[in-house]
Amino acid sequence: MEFRVGEALIGEGYEVAHVDLLIGTKDSPVATAFANALATLSAGHTPLLAVLRPNLITKPPAVIVPKVTVRNMEQAELIFGPAQAAVAKAVADAVDEGYIPREKAEDYLIVVSVFIHPLAKNKHKIYYYNYGATKLAIKRAMQNFPDVGTMLYEKDRSYHPFVGRKLTKLWDPPYLQIALDIPELEEVISVLSQIPESDHIIFEVGTPLVKKYGCEVVLKLRDVKPDAFFILDLKTLDVGNLEARMAADATANAVVISGLAPISTIAKGVSEAKKTGMLAVVDMLNVEDPVKRMDQIAKETLPDVVELHRAIDSEQSVPPWSLAKEIKKYRVLVAVAGGIKPENITEVISAG
Repeated sequence: MEFRVGEALIGEGYEVAHVDLLIGTKDSPVATAFANALATLSAGHTPLLAVLRPNLITKPPAVIVPKVTVRNMEQAELIFGPAQAAVAKAVADAVDEGYIPREKAEDYLIVVSVFIHPLAKNKHKIYYYNYGATKLAIKRAMQNFPDVGTMLYEKDRSYHPFVGRKLTKLWDPPYLQIALDIPELEEVISVLSQIPESDHIIFEVGTPLVKKYGCEVVLKLRDVKPDAFFILDLKTLDVGNLEARMAADATANAVVISGLAPISTIAKGVSEAKKTGMLAVVDMLNVEDPVKRMDQIAKETLPDVVELHRAIDSEQSVPPWSLAKEIKKYRVLVAVAGGIKPENITEVISAG
């Protein structure tokens, strides 16, 4: 082991403990960080060694670095008191309980970043929360937690405790996409607030709504459903990169590019969408031969989703879902819109 990384959050309120931790050998980058922390002091972030009592440091030695600027002696007492004692006890117990091999205690160094909120007051909570968080961070570091499989499993299921939301991705189809096409914001908000929470419901911010209120309407909708997946239906025909960036700036999760747009526009839109963390949707509305068009697009780029779309005004007889399996050969998600009714939903699903 050269060095490892651990993290843990424990507690609640202003006393919540959040620990970031490096542990490594004396010939690793952790040793450089350890020495720099002790030798290069920074106002408000003065590092200190973890001690079990005065004149007794831990083994492995641990240096504590405050994350939040310490602005007065009251805050300093919380760092040099309960936080310092908690980290020291956690390191010692980690050795005693076998998380750190006893025979390696002289070989390792630990850098511990601790978070003490400026409004934290309760010393008991600060001590116990930071003790638990430090020991858990050490355990996780030594066990290489999480593994890649855990991370990939959790990435679309987890909520951040401070943000209170997750960034939804389309990782578990099928989804019901609800089109918010009413060009009256108050009505849309009323409808949106009545729709139950579900990981399998996503929302299309319809073209009429966008034309009336602009891309920033997504932010208004997020006030109602902060965790929702919003697809901004711009039906981009030109300046694909610019319109994709506008969608990203408005916090959209996906942007719709028209399949009728020049291939270069589609490619630039897809590239910008992926660069900004969005999904790119190509809408085949009014495209005469969607499969042939996908052949052309695939030579330059691949969107995340292809929408087979029958217009509201269209009376064409061929259902849009009839091409779903052919489009899926490009390894993209397929969305269908137009003509779907309760009585034909089974047919739609069987079509792929």
